[in-house]
Amino acid sequence: MIPPLVERAAALAAGLGFDESCAAETGRLLHLLAAQRGRERVGEIGTDVGVGAAWLAAGLAPGVPLFTAESDGERARAAAALFADDPDVHVLCGPWRDVLPEHGPFDLVVHHGGRVRLLEEECEDVVGLLSPGATVVLGGVREQRDHDAVAAFWLVHPQLAGLELPLTPALRAIVCVRVL
Repeated sequence: MIPPLVERAAALAAGLGFDESCAAETGRLLHLLAAQRGRERVGEIGTDVGVGAAWLAAGLAPGVPLFTAESDGERARAAAALFADDPDVHVLCGPWRDVLPEHGPFDLVVHHGGRVRLLEEECEDVVGLLSPGATVVLGGVREQRDHDAVAAFWLVHPQLAGLELPLTPALRAIVCVRVL
């Protein structure tokens, strides 16, 4: 079942002609992780127009804040309008490295940048957002060239225990827990 908030977010994305939203398979994983007992603070890197954030928000318990960062002003405004009635969702406009850290640390961080080659420095900054025992998800890892660079960092990082989850034949997610 797709939560109504996700349906509204998907309709918004379609209406704006945005076709790179969080895949349903990734969304179901995010929903499951958000619904885990004990979540206190969640961060998301790459709001786009809010589909991934909608999956997260639909799974979170009331009162658990979700801070989601989007650098594109038009997309951030669209997502902010989508979540205008939810006091727990905070859409932050600007580069995530500038707007997200002050709201952390987080016990769940979602990074939708798996489709692009991440610099090691950026990856270390994401690890810095995590509280001990926190989970990080790299969603949307599609291309082999991106997969190799992303996996090379996350699956061997000394502060993380992680694994790669196939979501479809062409789509994977990397899920890690900060152990140190």
